Amino acid sequence: MTTPSLRAAAAAVFIATVGVSAPVFAQDSTNVVTTEGDWTVFAASNPRECWAVSAPRSTQNTRNGQPADVNRGDIRLYIAYRPGQDPEVSFTGGYPFAGDSTVEVDVGGQKFNLFTEGENAWAGSPAEDARLVAALRGGATAVVTGRSSRGTNTADTFSLSGATAATNAARSSCQ
Repeated sequence: MTTPSLRAAAAAVFIATVGVSAPVFAQDSTNVVTTEGDWTVFAASNPRECWAVSAPRSTQNTRNGQPADVNRGDIRLYIAYRPGQDPEVSFTGGYPFAGDSTVEVDVGGQKFNLFTEGENAWAGSPAEDARLVAALRGGATAVVTGRSSRGTNTADTFSLSGATAATNAARSSCQ
């Protein structure tokens, strides 16, 4: 398993490289491999890494059960591939997560808990990543819920249209 701080560093490098919304970065980045449905595939050469990435189709932010108007940074769901390694799922929530909190990913009733560090969240092991990738590839939507350090509850809904083709393209680009 990759350490959380290494995963955070990789996510930060990726965000700095493409760092804008899905439709815009798909048009502006020279690292784009392809776009499949609601997912865009990127590749970097040094180090060799490829990502299938999606932005949420909808977001809900609440405090004390009431809608809350909040400012969030980029919100992304990533599936990363590196040569010789299993895929790795991560989520960037656009805000610092509450300390000792987890993020839940619900794909058609299958629920996965991701650990958090700063604004990022990851599965806890390669086996959990593999189960989550299989669910994402076979699902229609993923709802990712978390809690910010300010107590805002968030629910981000991602379309999984194109996830299978995008993960295939990312995997083959990084072999």
